[in-house]
Amino acid sequence: MVSAPPQQNRETRVSRRSGGLCALAFLLALTGPTAALAQAILEGERFHPVVAKHGMVATSHTLATEVALQVLKDGGNAVDAAVTAGFALAVTQPRSGNIGGGGFMLVAKGDGSAPEAIDYREKAPAAATETMFQDEAGEVVQNRSRFTHLAAGVPGTVAGLALALERHGTLTLDQALAPAIKLAREGFIVPLRFTEGLEQARDRLERWPATRATFYKEDGSAYQPGERFRQPDLAETLQRIADQGVKGFYEGDTARLIAEEMQRHGGLITEQDLKAYAPAVRTPVHGSYRGYDIFSMSPPSSGGTHIVQILNILEGYPLGDHGHNSADTIHLMAEAMKLAYADRSQYLGDTDYVTVPLDGLTSKAYAESLRADIDPKRARPASDIGPGEPADYESPETTHFSVVDRWGNAVSNTYTINFSYGSGITVAGAGFLLNNEMDDFSAKPGVPNAYGLIGGEANKVEAGKRMLSSMSPTIVRKGDRNVIVTGSPGGSRIITTTLQVILNVIDHGMNIQTAVNAPRIHHQWLPDEIRIEQGVSPDTIRLLEQRGHTVVTDSAMGAIQSIMIGEDGTLYGGADPRRSTSSAKGY
Repeated sequence: MVSAPPQQNRETRVSRRSGGLCALAFLLALTGPTAALAQAILEGERFHPVVAKHGMVATSHTLATEVALQVLKDGGNAVDAAVTAGFALAVTQPRSGNIGGGGFMLVAKGDGSAPEAIDYREKAPAAATETMFQDEAGEVVQNRSRFTHLAAGVPGTVAGLALALERHGTLTLDQALAPAIKLAREGFIVPLRFTEGLEQARDRLERWPATRATFYKEDGSAYQPGERFRQPDLAETLQRIADQGVKGFYEGDTARLIAEEMQRHGGLITEQDLKAYAPAVRTPVHGSYRGYDIFSMSPPSSGGTHIVQILNILEGYPLGDHGHNSADTIHLMAEAMKLAYADRSQYLGDTDYVTVPLDGLTSKAYAESLRADIDPKRARPASDIGPGEPADYESPETTHFSVVDRWGNAVSNTYTINFSYGSGITVAGAGFLLNNEMDDFSAKPGVPNAYGLIGGEANKVEAGKRMLSSMSPTIVRKGDRNVIVTGSPGGSRIITTTLQVILNVIDHGMNIQTAVNAPRIHHQWLPDEIRIEQGVSPDTIRLLEQRGHTVVTDSAMGAIQSIMIGEDGTLYGGADPRRSTSSAKGY
């Protein structure tokens, strides 16, 4: 075990060397579709973290990184930069960056004061009902919660980012919006990933005239790499927010455009739903792991709860001695993940509507009882696992970015419109895509959602309720000092992606870039399989199968953007090469 993460300076040459060898082994193992990932690491010089002294930004798009970094250089703080990045990503990364969705922000000041969570998750419209995604026989109508106007929850991003700025920023809202408005109005040069995404989603997007007109050329072709893409309707929408504040989105012309879009197509969101929306300030989930404090998102996200729960279970094992991605380590991680996801299926929901046994789920004693049921040498079938009994109740395409400023303030933010391009529906005249977050509710308790996650009564559809999420913006502290700022997209795999970066640093002594690069695994109880990225040794896979695991090699998981802060204040940025446009920059 290590008592502190590597400081990643001259005194930790050995740690950096070992991290580089781990990344090299990863690269050499990659074949087929993920060979592009290896190339991205090499071309982006992503063996080692970006190093800076005064400020660091890690986002999934280089243009957003650049405008946020400029805010830090001009004297703004981490929240100023984060809000600027959030709006910029809504322009440059429409498939996942958004103003038509929602998310969560964690703010941890450099003075050691208690971190704060801002919940701007979408809400169900007032007319939503428990059975709205079922047919007359009570069976789930699969795509109703995914690709129709009923799929959209009331968006929270604009209100959430504005609240963060009001509570902790120094910029005005119009100042934070200015770079995004310029990018929307003047356009930006599209990368290959932008073109590929529009081609891959063409069948789903072209069915909506406003989406076709917004994202494709007049002849129906997609914008090609190197061409300039402009979004005049979105620029006007953002300008209304800059001029009128949050009312420029939740009231007036934009609210009218959203409501009219709904009325034309049988959707539920009304102008009153929009006017009534408000984000919430919450206390983050808090746990500890090998002397570090773990702060992550509280319900209605399940992410923080289960990161802490899994860490509590794994704390009883010498993972560092077992080795990174060894059969012993992966086996124990998978068994712990199964137990947490089983609990997720029953207990997690919006705490404004249901009571969640949060203290019980995150307690060391409960983890010890779960650990007692793990066989270190044999997989336990998912069919033998159900939700546990924590102590009494107390009375996928997503975007993550991390920011640290010169004062040590840290922001970890994850937001989403759910699927890539959300519902695929663009609000006519407003230029932005609507989320399909209603699919994150339990359309029917016990029936899996698009990510295969099982939900229960606690996450049933109710008017005004926030749907359960896996988003896990996380900040790790040592004493009063922020150490790791991290989080990822990835649907149900967000929790395990974020978990593994923490383990890679604390247990396996990796620098932050190697911790981000390293191959990932995932188990979510059902389906009963370990999903792995390419790069895990065939011998390890064979040993896992001998223990009774089903192992499936699949595509890359997550796109985690992370920052580590050394004891001397040096900043180390790790952008995930799994998303080719990701970048970490500092000064």
